This record gives sequence, C-alpha cells and structure tokens, in this order.
Amino acid sequence: MTILNQRFQTPYGTAPFSKINTSDFPAAFTTAIEKAKANIDTICKNNTPPTFENTIETLEFSGLELERISSLFFNLNAAETTEEIQQIAQKVSPLLSEFSNDVALNQVLFEKIKSVFEQKDDLKLTTEQQQLLEKKYKSFSRNGALLNFEDKEKLRAIDKSLSRLKLTFGEHLLAETNRYELHITEESDLDGLPEDEKEAAKLRAEQKQKKGWIISLDYPSYIPFMKYAKNRKLRKKLACAFGKKGFHNDALDNQNIVLEIANLRQQRATLLGYKTHAHYVLEERMAKTPEKVMHFLNDLLEKATPFAKKEFETLSAFSKKQDGIEDLQKWDSAYYSEQLKKQLFDIDDTQLKPYFKLENVVDGAFKIANILFGLQFEESNDIDTYHEDVMTYKVVDKNANLVAVFYADFFPRKGKRSGAWMTSFKPQYILNNINERPHVSIVCNFTKPTKTKPSLLTFNEVTTLFHEFGHALHGMLANTTYPSLSGTSVAWDFVELPSQLMENWCYEKEALSLFATHYKTGELIPMEWIDKIKAAEKFQQGMQTLRQLSFGLLDMRWHGQNPSAITCVKTHEKEVFLSTQLYPDVAENCMSTAFAHIFQGGYSSGYYSYKWAEVLDADAFAYFKSTSIFDAKIAKKLEAHILSQGGTEEPLVLYKKFRGKNATNKALLERAGLV
Repeated sequence: MTILNQRFQTPYGTAPFSKINTSDFPAAFTTAIEKAKANIDTICKNNTPPTFENTIETLEFSGLELERISSLFFNLNAAETTEEIQQIAQKVSPLLSEFSNDVALNQVLFEKIKSVFEQKDDLKLTTEQQQLLEKKYKSFSRNGALLNFEDKEKLRAIDKSLSRLKLTFGEHLLAETNRYELHITEESDLDGLPEDEKEAAKLRAEQKQKKGWIISLDYPSYIPFMKYAKNRKLRKKLACAFGKKGFHNDALDNQNIVLEIANLRQQRATLLGYKTHAHYVLEERMAKTPEKVMHFLNDLLEKATPFAKKEFETLSAFSKKQDGIEDLQKWDSAYYSEQLKKQLFDIDDTQLKPYFKLENVVDGAFKIANILFGLQFEESNDIDTYHEDVMTYKVVDKNANLVAVFYADFFPRKGKRSGAWMTSFKPQYILNNINERPHVSIVCNFTKPTKTKPSLLTFNEVTTLFHEFGHALHGMLANTTYPSLSGTSVAWDFVELPSQLMENWCYEKEALSLFATHYKTGELIPMEWIDKIKAAEKFQQGMQTLRQLSFGLLDMRWHGQNPSAITCVKTHEKEVFLSTQLYPDVAENCMSTAFAHIFQGGYSSGYYSYKWAEVLDADAFAYFKSTSIFDAKIAKKLEAHILSQGGTEEPLVLYKKFRGKNATNKALLERAGLV
C-alpha cells in the first residue's frame, strides 16, 4: 500500500507532495479501485431492505479515497506534468472509465437505488437529501442503467475511447505550446513592447541558453507581444502559430480527434435515448434544452451585432489613419485596439501595471473576502506543495476556525497547461459528525518576476485572478453534508456566477483603494484613472460579446446536432463563424483543434454558460450597487444562499432566495453599453 492510500499525517491532512513518487500512482489507483469496489459490493450484498442511509449515503462516501487520488493525479497532470505522468494518465484513465461504468451499469445496485427513489415521497428527507437521491438515481438512469447488456458493452467501449481521446487532445496542445518559440535577435523587432516585457523575453532566451529574446505561446508572453509589438509581420507570424495549434497534419494534429470525440459523444447520447449530446448534457443544466441555449445566444447576438460592427468600423478607420492599414486582420486586433483605447481613455496597461503588483492584488482579494465574509488568510510554510512557486494559506473565520486550505500557483512553466483555473485537492463534506474542510487551489499563468521587477499584472490579469478567486470562495465556503453536492459541484451554467461576480470589485474605487498601490512608491492609483478604467469597461464590448458568442455557437454546432456528416473540421467551423465574423478568416488557423474547454475539459454543450452566468453576475452586482459594494447583509445572503450551498437545491431556487427575484439581462446590457 502506497502513501497515497493512507490518511495523510500532515497539517490539516494536506497532500504530502514531496513524499509522493509519480511511480506510486498506478498501484495507488489499483488499490483504491479495489476498495471502492468492495464498498459497492457491501451495499449490493446487504440483505436488509434498501434505505437512504444504507444505499444512497453509503454509495456517496464509498469512493472517497479513489476520488482523492484522482484529484491529486489529474491536478498534477494539468499543472506539473511529465512524460511519466502522461503515460500513467493514458493507462489509468480507461481503468477509471471502466470502474465508473462498472458502478453505473451495476444492475443490483441500481435496483436498490430505484427502490429508495420510488419511496422518496414517504422518507421525510431534507432538501439536500432529496437532491442527492435524485442526482444518484439520474446518474444511473442517464448513464446506462436502463440499457440491455449489449448496449451497456457499447457504452463501456465509447467511454473508454473518450477518456483516452480527451487526454491525447490535451497532451498535443501542451506539446504544441512548448515546442514553438519566436526567437528574436534584432531589438528593433521589439519596438512598442514595454521594458518589463522585453526583460521577460530576454530571461526566456537566457533560460534556453540563447542570445536575444524569445516570445512563446504562453499567454503572459503571447498577449503582450500581440498588444504592443509594432512589427506587423512578426505579429502575424506569432498569431498564425497560436492559431495553428493541433492543426498541422502531423503527429500532434487534433482534427481527427475532434471528429472522433464529437461522433462518440453523439453515439453515446443516441444510445441513452437522447437526440444529441447537447440534449443529454443540458437536461441537467439551468438552460434545460439546446433550443433555449440557442435562443439565448441568438438574442444576445442580435443585440450585440450592430454595436460590434460599428466598433469594428471605428477600429478599421483608426488603423488606416494611423498606419495606412487597408485590410485589418486578426493579428492587428489587440494592437490597434490597445492604441485606440489609449487615445480614447488616455490610459493603458503600461501605466496601470506598476499599481498591480501580484502580491498586492492577492492581498486585495484577501481583504475583500475578509470584509464580505470575515475570512482571514494566513500564509503557511508547513503545507507541502508540488512546486516551489506554489503558495499556501490557512483560511480561518473570525473565530479562528479552519475554513479551508488554499493553494495559489501563479507562473507558467513547461509542465503546466495554459490558461487559468480553480480546482480542489479535497472537497468539503460532513462525515461522522466531522465537517471536513476543503483544500482549494487556483492556477494561473502570470508573468514571473524578473531580475529587476516583481510580477506586475495587466488589468485583464487582475480580473482573471479575481475570477478564479471567486471560484475558490465557492469551494472554500462550502457547507454541505455530501461531497458530490459541495462547493462548485453545481449546474455548469451556474458555476461561473461566483467567479464572474468577483470580477466586479476590480472596477470599484472602494475596492481598488485597498490594494492598487505603486510597487515602488506605495502611491495609491490615481482616482481619475479608476474613472477611466470604468469608462473603458464598455470599450469594444460589442466585439467582445460576439467573440464569446462565436465560441458558444461553435460548441453548440459540434454537440447540438448529429456531427456524422462533418468531414472537415475547418470547413464546419468556418460556416459556424459566419454569423459572428468581423475579421477575414485565416486559412491556416483552426479554433476547434485547440478548443480545450469543450474537447478536453468539461464545457462541451456548456460554453454558453459564461454568458449565461454574466446575466446572473450583472444582476447580482446591481443588487450590491443598490446599497454598497461591501453591504454586509447582501454578502451574508450571498454566502448563505449561494456560496455555502453548492448543489443542494436547484440554481434558480438558490438565486431567487439570494436576490428575491429572477435575474434579467437588463443589468448586463447596461453594464456592457449594449443598449
């Protein structure tokens, strides 16, 4: 038995990363699967009549060890992967898929669950217990329990293939990101780039024992170059490399993988009695149907398109006047948008960044969480981590009770996928009268400190940090009995509400005055700049909205119809983008082959949820703004009815309890200036 299969004898039961060997995982998974199977067998062999306690509750806690090991392993695969980890993932994923199917297709177990489900009206269950019972029953009925033997075997094969394909998709993306570099040897090619970005590029080159500067496809390197570099040819070169990820017709190509995943999902949905994968997925979301999602997206598209077209015309005219650009292209977008924004609002990221030192922004997020929810974050040196960059905190309430353990991993590196996300190593739940507190992590990719400067964030990175911190608060403040209903275990189109809501504080004077100080002088950010930041919030919102909608529509066109007739990924994608297209298409680029959210992560048929949750977050923040952004009563309601409740009730019910009414898109449209 490995250390992974034992209760961790560490502060707060945290993972002893430095004592875990990668080679421990295969045996640990095997042991944990055997234990979970034995727990399932105990339920099945129990001769007493099925009850909520001996069936539903026992099943809920039957695989805690396996879930803990899976969380540790797959979080490492995302944030600190190696070839060995990737090889183990390819072997372990089918085993986990097979075990999941063993449980979902266990007829004896399902009959016991069904028996309890049929008695639900007579059991006097709490709201949370009712929700758990319903979710357990549906997780079986929606995942093959009602199929015949032959179809169950087909489902097993599909799930095994999907688990492998999704992993491979992600491995290809990471390899593509790592293998590309734009090596610059002439300093004039960096014209326009801020000095700290030049310094970071030089450091990248030094780390690879090269002279000059290196720009990579990691966001902290890629985005500043696209935003500030005057050299249009190099912007094009970098943008095309970024857009070609998984689209090279080579060993790392993702085109066939995209087609296979889409078709397997369709086959799975058909097997289970659904018209499409989207019909299957959305049944358990707030939106309920693909038709409702499409209506939602198209309604916003109709409202945003006139604004987007006008904004694009303005940008085109500006670029022509500035540099004689006759054909505005995608690689011009960030550059000229930044130039225009600077002209219109007399402010840009180079001015703002000195006021957003990473440590100060983190401290600001902590202060806001303290004012709103009474949380205190105490940096801890006795919690083990998987990399020296990871920071750890003990989170306590005003009575010094442990609320959570918090990990923060901020900088890019070779073994870490791009983007930003929140995750957990352990969920919150109550077992044997002990309220087990969660271990929550946020992972980002911000510019590392250089020899002369600390990590300074762009304003967009500030909102990214607050976004992930909002997810983290959802996990940390969880207070439910059952782990599968805890924290962020909510409907996918509800999960972005806390994260997007937290972004709103980044635009408010009272919040920024807590942390936006110059990293050298300690001077508070000028208040007139905050007014400019707020004014700039509406800048190009039509274009931004169209971009978001294009991703949501692409997702729905892959999953809301039968994809079997699609033979060319690029052709399909090009057709979908026609309704949202502003810039000319780039023939050698493809979005789908790098669309990790839907082909690797959990957002298939769910990318619309970012916009869906924006409606909720704008409405919720309007509630705060009606009194004060630090209104203690509203914050208490937010914690009581949303952040602590996880998936214990339907999202619409929880939101209405918090807000007192249903949300409308009025606040969103007003905030974005789309009225």
